[in-house]
Amino acid sequence: MKVLPWFRAFGETARSGLSVERAKLNPLIALRAAAGVAVIVFLTLWAGSAELAVASAFGAFSSGVATFQRSWRPRPVLALCAGAALALSTFAGYLVVGHPVAFVLLLAAWAFASGLAWGLGPTAGVVASSTVACMLVTVTLPTTVLGALAQAALIAAGGLVQAALIVLFPVRPWGERRDALADALAAVADYARRLRHDPGASFDPKPLMEARSAAAVTPRQARRRPRQLGGYRGLAERFRPVLASLADPVVGAPMVGRERERVRELLQAAATVLDATARAVRRGERVRLPEDALDVLQVPASGPVLSGPARKAAMRLIALTQDAVDAAQEPVEVTRSIPLIPRATWQMPARPDSVEEADVYVDPDADAQPAHPVQPRHLSQPSLAVLVPVAVRTFRRELRWSSPVCRHALRVAAVVAVSYVLGRVLPPEHGYWAPLTAVMVMRPDFSRTYERGVARVVGTLFGVGLAGTVTVLAHPPPYASAALAVVSVGCMYLLMRTGYAITSACIGAYVVFLLGIAGSLWSQTVLDRIWLTALGGGLAMLSYALFPAWETPQLRDRLADWLSATGGYTIAVLDCFADPAGSAAGAVGTPAPGNPNRKVREALLDTRSARQEWDQTATRAGAEPVRHRGGLSRRSATAAQSAMVTLGRVTMLLEAHLPDRDAKPDSGAEEYSRALAAALPDAVTALREGRTPDWGPVHDALARWWEQEADLPSPSVALRTADLLADALEDLADAVAPRAK
Repeated sequence: MKVLPWFRAFGETARSGLSVERAKLNPLIALRAAAGVAVIVFLTLWAGSAELAVASAFGAFSSGVATFQRSWRPRPVLALCAGAALALSTFAGYLVVGHPVAFVLLLAAWAFASGLAWGLGPTAGVVASSTVACMLVTVTLPTTVLGALAQAALIAAGGLVQAALIVLFPVRPWGERRDALADALAAVADYARRLRHDPGASFDPKPLMEARSAAAVTPRQARRRPRQLGGYRGLAERFRPVLASLADPVVGAPMVGRERERVRELLQAAATVLDATARAVRRGERVRLPEDALDVLQVPASGPVLSGPARKAAMRLIALTQDAVDAAQEPVEVTRSIPLIPRATWQMPARPDSVEEADVYVDPDADAQPAHPVQPRHLSQPSLAVLVPVAVRTFRRELRWSSPVCRHALRVAAVVAVSYVLGRVLPPEHGYWAPLTAVMVMRPDFSRTYERGVARVVGTLFGVGLAGTVTVLAHPPPYASAALAVVSVGCMYLLMRTGYAITSACIGAYVVFLLGIAGSLWSQTVLDRIWLTALGGGLAMLSYALFPAWETPQLRDRLADWLSATGGYTIAVLDCFADPAGSAAGAVGTPAPGNPNRKVREALLDTRSARQEWDQTATRAGAEPVRHRGGLSRRSATAAQSAMVTLGRVTMLLEAHLPDRDAKPDSGAEEYSRALAAALPDAVTALREGRTPDWGPVHDALARWWEQEADLPSPSVALRTADLLADALEDLADAVAPRAK
């Protein structure tokens, strides 16, 4: 990868951290979360003391932040868990705060555990970091053990208030899940439009992965889930390979002529249907389609235009489009069903492995009545109790020197302990701001740590400056300071997803006004906050320079994982051609356990997961100022990624033409699959070790396959696709081949 000097890397991450993104604002949700903070602050200020109001505010504030994280768990559960964790950290800190050495050890251990929590996911990492911050702040307020227990209860009550408000005042229920599913449908629609002009257009599967994550619900949620959210994800998944197969000139229609024009018409009509369906899902209303799109989705009166594999793909596209329209209609009213051709003559795609994966299935032997989706099984979301052993296993797995998460945990523990000690010996009264900044800034990777470090310092400078100006001009009393703090936190909730610099500015103002409730001098608060924030952010960034966990050396491993997963996907698809009788590709009944169709689906999910890991690693590595000896250069990484994307796309084309159960086994596909399966492990090992993969046996099997079909009028779709697969494998070998110096 191209070397980025430190000063350039710092400049790139600084610009990224200070950037402002356009994001969809949710004022009602922000108002609800701010109301939760207001309830706790004003209630404790009225019934207790200013110090108690300051301490208790962190529970409602941090619990509200937890509910804004990207998680598909119920928001009330997130608020309750965050409140409970914050209360526990507060009480534990109070028990040992009177013993400085013991408290530093507890703080370091707690920070280390919060760093390991990133192995469970971003939401767990953010909540765990908040518990360290809460411990640092609340223990500075003097109280007894009984008072500490009361404060912990109030902090937990903050999470309870946030959860109660979410339940009592729901804002667009199921809205995020609707958006995720609608985004997946819209992404497939956009893909169809791009295929009209670029048959080799790429497709980012991230929206489909998000939709799958959003589909995981608890049993209680499954009983309440709107009907629309249970019937489209499988359709969106099945559209993509059919669209690509129809547009591809190798297995579809030629690039010029009447057939290509017909393909473009079908792609545009399918995109229109998908967009209309996405709008209906997003808004929770019935789908409405323009008449011209429905007219295109019929066999022309003059007769079929397409032939061969292109016609088969077109028929599958028409069938899928009909299913999408039928699934969108309410049972009581169907605006219009597409009067295409009798369903008994449709070439249906493979029946889904279960209604969990594709919730709508039309029996090709049924009559021509509109289909009604069956009640889908849901993707189960494990309970929190079930996740406890998973978390324990994750922590054990990450407790190794080579783990980036473990190195991050060690960095967090060291920086928090050192910055806390510095804050104790330095003159400022609020020395805890340095470790608080460090723990909230630090992330397991270089780019996000530096982005957040710069954004935190700049945002805090602006936020405390603005709040200090308001304080010195208005001299607000305690209740007015509390109101200004609530306004600041409301702005933070509203603008949280526009950028960390803006979020830091709102937090800075919130802290100034909150401490103003307890009578802190504005000049001391502002000046201390600014330079201690700079100290904490500087220590966080310095720690990554001294004790890094670079992503660049991981590129070869991530590429090898991607190749292993994609190769498994390719083999699973080829096996369906080698043994159609063992496949449920054309079966009407429920597929038997372990049939190849399910293997194809599972292999596809593994491929997407591996690609996501590669994308994240490559993005982070691109911002790092290091070069790993023996690693991939930027040019090699780009070329290898292109080859892998092509390999996955070609396999997807082949998946769109899976044979029926009664089809004749293809001996050429069987030999090709065996050759690929034999060569794949050595190729994966070669990638990890920096050697060039050898695909000779695969090319030999392909040559024999061509000889077998030499007498046929035209090569089969499987053979033509296998030829493209071999080219993609060779492109990958060329991309990772060692360069002569």
